[in-house]
Amino acid sequence: MASAGREIELKLRIARADVPRLLRHSAVRAARRAPARTARLVSIYFDTADDALARAGIALRLRRDGTRWVQTLKGPADSGSGAGIASRPEFEHPLARGAQPPPLEPAQWAATPWRAVLDAAHQDHLVPRFATDFSRTTVPVALDEGTRAHLCVDIGEVRDGRGGASPIAEVEIELDEGALAPLYRLAERLCAGVPLAVETRSKAARGYALTRPAAARPARAAHPPIGSDDAAAPALQTLLRACARQIADNADGVLCDDDPEWIHQLRIGTRRLRSCLALLRDTVPEERRAAVAGDAQWLARALGPARDLDVLVDETLPALQPAIDAARPLARFARRADEARRQAREAARAAVASPRFTRLLLGAGELAATPRLGVLAGAPAADALAQPARAFARPWLARRHRKLLRLARKLPDATPEERHAIRLAAKRLRYVTEFFADAFPGRRTRAYRKALARLQDALGAQVDAQVALRIAYAMEGTASPAAQVLEAHIARNAASADAALMRRWRAFRACPRFFPH
Repeated sequence: MASAGREIELKLRIARADVPRLLRHSAVRAARRAPARTARLVSIYFDTADDALARAGIALRLRRDGTRWVQTLKGPADSGSGAGIASRPEFEHPLARGAQPPPLEPAQWAATPWRAVLDAAHQDHLVPRFATDFSRTTVPVALDEGTRAHLCVDIGEVRDGRGGASPIAEVEIELDEGALAPLYRLAERLCAGVPLAVETRSKAARGYALTRPAAARPARAAHPPIGSDDAAAPALQTLLRACARQIADNADGVLCDDDPEWIHQLRIGTRRLRSCLALLRDTVPEERRAAVAGDAQWLARALGPARDLDVLVDETLPALQPAIDAARPLARFARRADEARRQAREAARAAVASPRFTRLLLGAGELAATPRLGVLAGAPAADALAQPARAFARPWLARRHRKLLRLARKLPDATPEERHAIRLAAKRLRYVTEFFADAFPGRRTRAYRKALARLQDALGAQVDAQVALRIAYAMEGTASPAAQVLEAHIARNAASADAALMRRWRAFRACPRFFPH
């Protein structure tokens, strides 16, 4: 009979050379409750030829630990995942001992939610797809709040059976019992002495990447469903994890790929995290959120120049080129801007590769894992966090809507700086509507979101042109030939751009609100 449980682990990346230093770390020595054990683990992962299980988010493996084989089935990650934590249902079933792997036992999955998928895959012929072979050093640890866990260091590789291999060098802090936040605190202490990074990919994901290579794609914002009756505190914790997950999932792409969409999506994730943290301002103690908010602001500033130059080089200038006569000064400016973009991208990569980036993710994760987000039971703010998410969201939606209306009174005659402030207000309102849209189901919500998105796009197009102008002056001085071209283009298009913007503004203003005034 398979034993049902839940695997909850915090996964970190480590360089092999740093493993001895990690195991000698004072935080590990202080928390260790039994001697370390090292074992070789060999696992074989099964799927159909077209990876039906992977598409369903399921992993099925046989693992040999010593002479014992264990059949393990893992389900899709749940809403508790994010910020380095992987949380998923897990079913384990001991099998026979021996050097050779025993056959799979379909009875294991008979009582699982994925029985139909697994039965169909079994009939379609499950085959070995890849294998992992690594040495695991396990240290049982006792942490604060009565939490017990296992710190595991895995060194080895995943192999596809055709000569392809990918290295494994990672740390897993797996929860046995107790609270989740102490896992983050242990990881934060470890990071103070050993270079570590949040690892977002499972071993199975790396195995599938070997068997069916495909270009990685930037991770867009996820919108976890927030029900109208869900309590505010767990809803906000879920949102924090979702924002941190988008940041973490785009980190490797920023480091390894020149596609500007990686930085764009990482920046969106950072802005969403900052907006989510702002929702905690009236309830969560400042000392609980200050460090995460400061690190998120730092990351936003580190990514900003690279994103602005990406938009300039890839969108603004190409759109201008066919419509202008003075192509030569613009071409010179484009070359300088492209070099500046290269430097800004390297600065963004340095930020993502830094310990502070890891600290941001761990700090966000710890905050999301802290009961009531750190608010003491019985405190006035605890009542606000215990109310339904819908009730919590209403005043925030109304407040941000009013701010946008107030700022946009100047819209017809607004300066570029004032339009930028209006755009930011629209963006912040949009993030809150996206966070809580599912708590307000209905046509009004959908119509409001659509009108707000169209307004933000129109504001963005105008602000992007002004950013291009600002960059031209910064690079070439007050006599910038490129700035003159850009100013002329902005002036030529001002009337039509303003008319389009005002149409969208009027459409948004006329759109009924889905929340009380």
